Amino acid sequence: MKLRVRVSMSAILLSIMSLVAAPAHAAASGDVVSAQPTTVYLLPGRLLEVPVNAWHLLYRSTSATGAPNTVSGTLLVPKGSYPLGPRPIVGYATGTHGLGDQCAPSVSMSQGREAELALVSLFLLKGFAVAVTDYEGLGTPGPHTYMAGISQGHAVLDSIRAATRVSGAGLSTRAPVAVMGYSQGGASAAWAAQLQPAYAPELRLRGVAAGGVPADLHAVADHLDGGADFGLAAAAGVGLDAAYPELDLSADLNDRGRALLADAADDCVDDLGKLAGLSFSDLSPVDLLNQPKWLARLAENRLGAVAPRVPMFLYHGRGDQIIPLAVGSTLRSEYCRAGVNVRWTALPAPDHVTGAVEGGPLAVEWLALRVYGLPAFGNC
Repeated sequence: MKLRVRVSMSAILLSIMSLVAAPAHAAASGDVVSAQPTTVYLLPGRLLEVPVNAWHLLYRSTSATGAPNTVSGTLLVPKGSYPLGPRPIVGYATGTHGLGDQCAPSVSMSQGREAELALVSLFLLKGFAVAVTDYEGLGTPGPHTYMAGISQGHAVLDSIRAATRVSGAGLSTRAPVAVMGYSQGGASAAWAAQLQPAYAPELRLRGVAAGGVPADLHAVADHLDGGADFGLAAAAGVGLDAAYPELDLSADLNDRGRALLADAADDCVDDLGKLAGLSFSDLSPVDLLNQPKWLARLAENRLGAVAPRVPMFLYHGRGDQIIPLAVGSTLRSEYCRAGVNVRWTALPAPDHVTGAVEGGPLAVEWLALRVYGLPAFGNC
């Protein structure tokens, strides 16, 4: 596939800013603001093995507090016809990329440095279309609302809606739909499952696969506090503060905390390691996460209170050092008690990243069977 649009990065940013700033004029969630042809690379200079048509999208969505916003993403559609009816659409939610716009999946895909394309390609090989959201504020003006699950769930669902509205993509509103994600993406996928009946009931959702799910942000933050991956907890604080202005995180930080989090505000995930070993107590004179305002928003973003209406495939590494296995197994138990059809797999993976590698192909195949209409058997 040849690159069909060649403009400067400054021109792209100016265009995005003007589109995002434009009045919505009764725009609906999932409406396409723009769809520009783009090229996606598996590795630098190497195209995907599956010939695809690809678009960089700007589409309407909804923030965690119910305000309209604009989100970016990428749509991949295999070339050629799909012989089994309407082409299925997968909403793929990526794991943590970082806080800065340069970290967005749409950017990494255009530069050949997106590791999760290995899993996305498994769907493309089956002929499925894949919509990959950048999430709110990652690739568009404004801060990324990292780990604000309600916003992330909306962004996933609306990326699928937008996919059906891209001229020339050939996708149908009658298409079977699936959602998959791991880590941040696992939370986003589970939120999409919980939100879909009320927020996007028209989508023909067949199943959701969510791995390494940080279902309880307070529990995860407590686990990361003072450890090697504390930067992820700090980034989540920045993201939730962006989603909920009343948290006013900066006002509760000390000078060191303000300087460190301001410096991290545009970091990609690999840069967050500079916060390793720190604790919330190093950044603030108050017990941040146990203030009533934080407890309320953390509770609001805790998965498990609403039962998805579609089969769920949940997977988690036994040795996950970032999101404890107990957090994932608790979500499984809560869904099971609520009557959800859950397939749970505890993987032998010794760490968080290996959990994605071991579980990803299993999740892809499980979702494909749901798309094809085969029944799901849980193991609650």
